[in-house]
Amino acid sequence: MTFKFTDANFQKEALEADKLVLVDFYADWCGPCKMMSPIIDELAEEYKDTVKIGKLNTDDNPETTRQYRVMSIPTMIIIKNGEVVDNLVGVVSKSALKEKLDAHK
Repeated sequence: MTFKFTDANFQKEALEADKLVLVDFYADWCGPCKMMSPIIDELAEEYKDTVKIGKLNTDDNPETTRQYRVMSIPTMIIIKNGEVVDNLVGVVSKSALKEKLDAHK
């Protein structure tokens, strides 16, 4: 199951995590976000021991959304040791996301 990031827990759960983190910025009304959702869920299961994978609802968490300058959704950012090391915008394939994650592990 994917983790639920919020403005309140982002510092601790994403930036201070002891492993690689993938954050999917999404909104419930976003069609492309809905297309990405099953892929994110599958990756969360596949990488559960090595990567923290979760979602952040941009409508409910405007502070973090602004901080990372998310202008289009879905946007996925990869965080390692508290720093953004990669990002992807729009609908991407599962294999493309896996490639990005594997490159930073």
